[in-house]
Amino acid sequence: MTEQRRQQAKRKKRKLRKGRVFGVFFFAILLALGGYFYFQYKAGHNLASKENKQEIEFKGDPSINNVENILLIGIDTRGEEQSRSDTMMLISWDQETNDVRMVSFMRDIYSHFPGYETGYKLNTAYYLGGVSLLQQTLNNMFGVTVNHYAIIDFKNFEQLVDVAAPNGVEVNVPHDMSKNIGVSLKKGTQRLNGKELLGFARFRYDAEGDFGRVERQQQAIEALKDEVLSASNVKNYPKLIGALEGYIQTDLTTSQQVGLMFNAVKGGGVNIDRMTIPLKGTYQYGRYPQAGSVLDINVDANKEYMSRFFNGESSETLKKEAESGTTSTPTQ
Repeated sequence: MTEQRRQQAKRKKRKLRKGRVFGVFFFAILLALGGYFYFQYKAGHNLASKENKQEIEFKGDPSINNVENILLIGIDTRGEEQSRSDTMMLISWDQETNDVRMVSFMRDIYSHFPGYETGYKLNTAYYLGGVSLLQQTLNNMFGVTVNHYAIIDFKNFEQLVDVAAPNGVEVNVPHDMSKNIGVSLKKGTQRLNGKELLGFARFRYDAEGDFGRVERQQQAIEALKDEVLSASNVKNYPKLIGALEGYIQTDLTTSQQVGLMFNAVKGGGVNIDRMTIPLKGTYQYGRYPQAGSVLDINVDANKEYMSRFFNGESSETLKKEAESGTTSTPTQ
């Protein structure tokens, strides 16, 4: 009986030793992962540590039904304190379904800003009154809500792409591109680094002009999304999160940014549908002394199409309807 008790005691000791070894091993793994995350995060943050950020006044509209509308603003400061918004994109993200609806606004849309008697191009709103005036203008014209904003300078976009996608971003270049973009791109599917992807997104010297440029901006964002959310890229997330904090100015907290990123991964990817305002058939070209060449748009028609788009209708269906010409009379 005594011998049996000794054997039982030995077995208990072995289990305890195994438990301690497993506990130490598990703790060591957590420590290593924590260290990796911290040092990679700091490496990404240090890349953008010299970026100066100004205080921005912004009051986000309340979120509805777990959908976040993020106003993405691309600027090209070139050393100037104030600049117009070169890119204006509203990204509506349904966090339950992981569906994203992306709307780009043409910068030459003739617009009336709250508090201003004279009309200007839409991209002047950011120059005159920052994020808040652009938010109010979009709300007044199209009835859209803006819950958050994110601003990125084009010079920072290059660096951010190289952090987010170290192996480049795969896109299909429809034809050779080189004029005024700082790089030379050849026709065909290829992987582009940050500088090349920015050049791809900014090129506008073809038959599509500025509309083609906006289309390529959307393609670049979608291609970058695919690269970032690929399983092989998860190891780069800590560095990317650090770089995002430095290169992008936003009201989203770090925890909110991390939450959006991991919700996308957990949901198995993000489905994107894209639209550009104004739709074909809902605008005409105009000119005003204080604004130059503009797009005179049918505001009511575009507001309706955008509402239907955000409520689930496909962009292709709405584009075909708009092109039929039934809503082509400009309205201000």
